[in-house]
Formats: sequence, C-alpha cells, structure tokens
Amino acid sequence: MAQLAIFDAYQRFIAAAQPLMNIDTEEQYNAALETLECALESASDTLDDPLNPLIDMLSLAIERYESRSEPLVAFVDEAESVPVDIALLRTLMKQYHLTGSDLPEVGDKTMVSKVLNGKRTLSRKAIEGLSERFNLRPAMFFGG
Repeated sequence: MAQLAIFDAYQRFIAAAQPLMNIDTEEQYNAALETLECALESASDTLDDPLNPLIDMLSLAIERYESRSEPLVAFVDEAESVPVDIALLRTLMKQYHLTGSDLPEVGDKTMVSKVLNGKRTLSRKAIEGLSERFNLRPAMFFGG
C-alpha cells in the first residue's frame, strides 16, 4: 500500500513539474528560474537537504534549454571571446561609472579606448596601478 502511495505522489509531482522539466518556451524558462531561486532560498546548505534533487532537476532542465537557445548560446560565445583583461576593465568602468578619462593608470582616454578595442594591451604598470586602485590581485587580469 505504501508503494502505491509513493507511486501516486510521484506521478502527481511529475505532472505538475513537467513544464519545468522539459522547457520549450521563454515563459517556462522564466518559471523554472523562479522555481529554482525559490528552492535555493528554501534549502539548507547540507548534502542531505530534501530539496537537493529538485534543485538538480531544475538546474539540468535550465541548462538543457540554455544550450539550445540560439540567443543565449550567442551571448555566451560573445562573452567568452572577450579577453579577460578587457572584460575586467569594462566591468570596473561600469561598476564605478568611469569613463576613459577616469583611468590614468592605463593612460589618456585614447589609450583606454585602444585597450578596450583590443588594439593595445594593458601594460604591467597599468595592471599594477589598477590592481592597487581597485584592491585586486594582478592575476585577475589574466584570468587567475
């Protein structure tokens, strides 16, 4: 009798979770992301938390959808094609609301523009100056 109850509960769960496990639309994707966020907030950080299997299932479904979504794949490809030092410099500029004129460690705004466009590389002196100014390890400019 207990086996039948477990089987019935599982069938109800699968019926309710189906749109989140086989994501085909943006709406289902957003619902899966919201559900995952809720599960992550509710779960404890222990290996035996009962929500862990649900988190794993949602994560896999989201990953499958993202790997098939052309816009998301294109975004990831583009993001991964940007060199680490340029990506970090852009992030710092955005985070601190800086312009090319606000980075004397790199040089004048023309030099900053050349670095951001990949026409010049950051010098060792620039990396040291930026690392000191933003309290970063210099290795971060090399992906470390």
